[in-house]
Amino acid sequence: MVNLTSVVNVNVDSNLKNQANEILKDLGLNMSTAINMFLKQIVKRDGIPFEVTNPKPSKEMLHALEESEKIIKEIREGRKTGYDNMSDLISSLDEEH
Repeated sequence: MVNLTSVVNVNVDSNLKNQANEILKDLGLNMSTAINMFLKQIVKRDGIPFEVTNPKPSKEMLHALEESEKIIKEIREGRKTGYDNMSDLISSLDEEH
């Protein structure tokens, strides 16, 4: 059986390519071998061999961001100046829940 090869031209960021080449070199691989490994895994798994997602913040993270925006607004409006000691902070947290 004849093993035919094809050339694939891909445009990548030069900095990204250099960083990847350094890592691959440490692994004893070159870019061509790594890309071939990637393509073989696509075929073997019938898809991308890793999760491709659009990360979304958790509900807890969104709540924390809302709280921080509220605190910043209160500080800017002069309604909240912070806490002088840990006891005041804990008391304030207890009052909120």
